This record gives sequence, structure tokens and C-alpha cells, in this order.
Amino acid sequence: MLLHRIHLDLRCKEARRDLADPYQMHSTLCRAFAVPEERAKGAFLWRLEPETDRHGNPKLILQSSNAADWARIGVQGYFYGSPDAPLEHFSKLKLDRLKGGERFRFRLRANPCVTRSGKRIGLLNLDQQLAWLSRKGVLHGFDIGGVNVSDERMLSGNRRESTQSLKLFSVLFDGFLKVDDPEKFRLTLASGIGHGKAFGLGLLSIVPTRR
Repeated sequence: MLLHRIHLDLRCKEARRDLADPYQMHSTLCRAFAVPEERAKGAFLWRLEPETDRHGNPKLILQSSNAADWARIGVQGYFYGSPDAPLEHFSKLKLDRLKGGERFRFRLRANPCVTRSGKRIGLLNLDQQLAWLSRKGVLHGFDIGGVNVSDERMLSGNRRESTQSLKLFSVLFDGFLKVDDPEKFRLTLASGIGHGKAFGLGLLSIVPTRR
């Protein structure tokens, strides 16, 4: 899996449009991974980071199964500077030799929710949000600890073929986790967690930490 880091130029109106509408952001990013008549080849996950560069330009993190061709986005001035070369982070983290009990720092922007009467309802209570993440950890092969919840926001986006706005509640989780099931955990890193991946949700980022 490849990890990409890009910065968007706020002087570009298309970049500002995408920052205001995560569904349109996803649509733009898809062009980097497939020619126009095809769907994006292989899964990719992305997240808009709360931090910016020293000029205030927003940063995006993307994870993909194939290399991006940023020229396919086709918007002049969309990026601030040239996108960094992708990083083979699964190899760098030696995930093929991952063992139970290993610990990592993590970041995840997600849609903590429950389904009632066929509708997804965002969880606004902190204890409920942490319980949701704990359940996801059991399902996906890890155990959480020392988690901070921040940057709660309602995301709103529009499909081009529809005038109806789509809304998803999201929060940013930062904390520590311990791997319980290495195989499940590897699959989770590749596929993401929860709903709303087209809204920039679900990407689980990790860095090693000392015990």
C-alpha cells in the first residue's frame, strides 16, 4: 500500500470547492487513480488533516493500492507545490511480520453511529463515541487506550446527479492501540473503518511507539 501526502492551494477555486464538499473532493481524487471512463482501480482512502503547512495550505493523506497520476486531476494550480513521492508504508512498518501485542499511535477520522429504524444516527456523546471505537477495535483486531476525541463536525456533500445534500457526523480520534489479531488488523489498515469513505472517513493511520 502506498501513502501519499499532498497540499492544496487555497488560491485555486476548485480546491476551495472540494474542501467545502468532501464528496466532490473524493470525485476529484478518483481521477488520479483511473482514466475518466473507468472507476478508480483499487481502493483508496483519504483524510483531510486538521494541521496545515506554514502557509496555511490544507494537507491531505491518501492511502492507495496503486500509484496516483496527479496530472489526471487536470486542474491548474490545484496543488501547493509538487505532491510528495509516495511511501511504501506497509513495508516500512514491516506489517508482514506484525505480531500480537505490538503498540502504535493512531489517527482516525470516522463516523461513529448506530442504525435505528434503517437510519444511521451519529453518536454525539463522548462515552458513546469511545464505546463505538472500542467495538470496532474488537471487530478489527485491536484494543484502544488513551484516546482523545476532537474536531467534531457535520460533513455535507452533494452528488452531481442529485440535488439532495448528504450529511455525515464525524470526529477525529487520536490515541494508542495494541494489536490483538495481526491478520484482521492488516486487513483493517487496507480497507478502513466504518462508513463514509467517500467523505474522507475511515483511514486508520499508525506510527510505532515504545511500550
